Amino acid sequence: MTLAYPRTRSRYSAGLTWCLGAPISAALIFSAVACSSSDSVPNSGSAGHPGAGSGGTTNGAGGSTAGGSAGTANLAGGAGSGGILGVSGGGVGGIASGGTAPGGAGGTAGAATGGTGGVGGGGDAGSPGGVAGAPPATWTEHWFEHNQVLKLVDSNDWVVLYFDDDVDRSKTDWILPFMTKVWKYTVTHYGQYTDGQRDGRLFAIYHQGKYSGGHPSTYFDASHDYRNVSDVGPGPFPDGDYDISSHEVSHIVEGASRGVHNSPAFGLWHDSKWAEFYQYDLYVGLGLSNDAKRVFDKFSNTSDDFPQAGTHWFRDWFYPLWKDHGGVNVMVKYYQLLADHFPKNGHDYSRDMNFGEFVHFMSGAAGTNLKAQATTAFGWPADRDAQFVQAQKDFPNLGY
Repeated sequence: MTLAYPRTRSRYSAGLTWCLGAPISAALIFSAVACSSSDSVPNSGSAGHPGAGSGGTTNGAGGSTAGGSAGTANLAGGAGSGGILGVSGGGVGGIASGGTAPGGAGGTAGAATGGTGGVGGGGDAGSPGGVAGAPPATWTEHWFEHNQVLKLVDSNDWVVLYFDDDVDRSKTDWILPFMTKVWKYTVTHYGQYTDGQRDGRLFAIYHQGKYSGGHPSTYFDASHDYRNVSDVGPGPFPDGDYDISSHEVSHIVEGASRGVHNSPAFGLWHDSKWAEFYQYDLYVGLGLSNDAKRVFDKFSNTSDDFPQAGTHWFRDWFYPLWKDHGGVNVMVKYYQLLADHFPKNGHDYSRDMNFGEFVHFMSGAAGTNLKAQATTAFGWPADRDAQFVQAQKDFPNLGY
């Protein structure tokens, strides 16, 4: 399967354009793109923004990479006035006003977040999985126009950090701790990114003064030596410059979740729409309330011309799904449903999905028919309705 995406500008960092290149065989590589702003943001609660309760946490007590007992979502404190509780660890539908929310019934062995219909919201995953070994002291790039000899800066059980020679290391002490939290959160909820043999860690690459933008790669891809990669530039990288790195990790999630390669919905949500859900939930989950508020405002004010002019993907689609259907777990279940039901050729999805199929699978993830929500967010032309009806016939066991 050959996927081709255009080079596009990144507004996450200044400098010359560099993101993504020509057609790539059997690889899923995305460009880093930010969006324009318009319209207004809904009123936020006194806790700072919807989704961040005062003192609220998201990690449940149970669950592990080996599945097991049900998890619980610990909600310490209520939402701010007019706000919404920051739940991302409980089971779908398990949202309570204060107190605790019941988690899903633990997952299958090797998965951090459980299987279809049983999304566990447990605590940290035990490891990223795979066979790690000592990372090489140098790594010569051989993708796109990259040709740097990268130097190993540091590593731990979760993340391997590489810089090119021009990165100012005096400003980068925050990167390894932050990316470790990012990868732990990702694996805990979305599962491991390894076939059991390939290294399940995240390889985070940083460039100074070159390669503006970023791209990901996954353990499926020979192009980056079968490693889960976030590769970004052009710097500098002051403390708190989180967005481009977390954006690229979102593409690893969509491109390699649940042991299946590629993203059938990429042609629909393009670059950055799914990433907006991922980043907002991530920052809430990590307790980064100021960053969660910042991206909430940014994403809520962002409009796009796909699938129609004036579409607000985050405001009218992804945030309502997060708020009303279990936080992170609605997308955890979406990726599990894809892996269980969408057509595959070996370990690759064999085709893209149409919009009716997308709404059908998201309805399965939410546990309710989302046609009305999709109509509000995207419009509902006759051909989409026909696709939706056909999708219900083609995939009848999605559980709503």
